[in-house]
Amino acid sequence: MTYDQNNIFAKILKGEMSCHKVYEDETALVMMDIFPQSRGHTLIIPKASSRNLLDADPATLSAVMPLVQRVARAAMVATEADGVRVMQFNEAPAGQTVFHLHFHVIPIFEGVPLGTHGGGRADDAELAALAKAMAARL
Repeated sequence: MTYDQNNIFAKILKGEMSCHKVYEDETALVMMDIFPQSRGHTLIIPKASSRNLLDADPATLSAVMPLVQRVARAAMVATEADGVRVMQFNEAPAGQTVFHLHFHVIPIFEGVPLGTHGGGRADDAELAALAKAMAARL
């Protein structure tokens, strides 16, 4: 499979679509998931063009993983979560729906079930507030 330069994350990285940005550097963009599985569900999107983990440059993976860890820590504090889940999908049968490498950081709250992947859209005001709270902890 080849990388599609017009996938939604590529468009966001090019500034063609908006997002609730938490953080950005030369390596990656961190943003709130607009269809969260839990409050504070965040995405880390490497800027390098790769479809998923299977075709990513190892240097990209090496550069982005410390950021994934920082975001996971920030999500725990900002949301007062009981735990955090880090997920990454590779190809459609595994659950990948956007074919640009990305990592999900999903705060877990004891006794609260996760929503479905790609379920209902979150409130923009709540996403903006969460993005600000997360950014303050990065």
